[in-house]
Amino acid sequence: MKPNDLTFEHSNVQTLVHAQNLHKHFGNNHAVDGVSLQVKAGEIYGLVGSDGAGKTTTMRLLVGALLPNAGEINICGYDVAKQVEMARSTIGYLSQRFSMYEDLTVLENIRFFAEIRGLSSSEWLPRSMEILEFVGLAKFIDRRAGLLSGGMKQKLGLASALVTRPRLLLLDEPTTGVDPVTRQDFWQLVVKLVANREGEGVSVIISTPYMDEASRCHRVGFMKAGKIIAEDSPSNLRTRLNNRILELRGTPLKSLKQIAIQDEDVEEAAAFGDKLHLRVKEGKSNIVIARLQKQIESQNLNLISLREIPPTLEDVFILLTEFNHD
Repeated sequence: MKPNDLTFEHSNVQTLVHAQNLHKHFGNNHAVDGVSLQVKAGEIYGLVGSDGAGKTTTMRLLVGALLPNAGEINICGYDVAKQVEMARSTIGYLSQRFSMYEDLTVLENIRFFAEIRGLSSSEWLPRSMEILEFVGLAKFIDRRAGLLSGGMKQKLGLASALVTRPRLLLLDEPTTGVDPVTRQDFWQLVVKLVANREGEGVSVIISTPYMDEASRCHRVGFMKAGKIIAEDSPSNLRTRLNNRILELRGTPLKSLKQIAIQDEDVEEAAAFGDKLHLRVKEGKSNIVIARLQKQIESQNLNLISLREIPPTLEDVFILLTEFNHD
């Protein structure tokens, strides 16, 4: 059986990723500290957290680029510690940094990565054209990679990761540093990819610092200081703060925030652009609204609106990080 033949005996495994109690330290830095993950077929799983949370190290452990100090990893039925090449044959990996050869053309880059993985020209060429059409690069096959825009480089990286028909895609902060339109385009490709191949059991693990991207995942794991501090679907995570988030609009925002944080029933006041999100104690929304309106009016500040809103993942993340200090 060829390593890239994806109709192998492990294809009936429904949990494509099983990682248990992973630890990785660099000296005194515990980059990954007891992480466990289970990702099912057809699932988009988001590793979400700020820089230094441990997302990239976790990705490198999963792909076998780093060895854990402790813990076990099973990818598509293969033990990464004992069968790393077989495990890798089921993975498409897109790292944070652009890793294509800038002097090679789009098609030459894909050919290089395909042939490294053992594909013949009769296999990789039609597959490459299919993938390039899918990601929108079919018209640029002869353009050198170094001359591509940031968004096109990102799509080339995705195309190279897909050429071997992986069952698992590991995407490490793929949209960092690109414009919002390119981010949107990339996510449309990911969602379309999972929808198109869900019957074949493709899964995606994507790391991101962006909460709007986390909302697109089936499940997310919030990471901080090498630990997953919460894991669930975005909707379930948001229910933790139902009826507890108020949106405050007005000017000057700094003065409004000072008034809000002095209220005994306001737990947090965080700036969201030109407005504030106030987290209040359970059952206190209406009381806080009435009280703050009076206080703001008494100080002759400009109140545009103060209302209860559905919680966002940012609100949840702020709450979680407060209760998970290093």
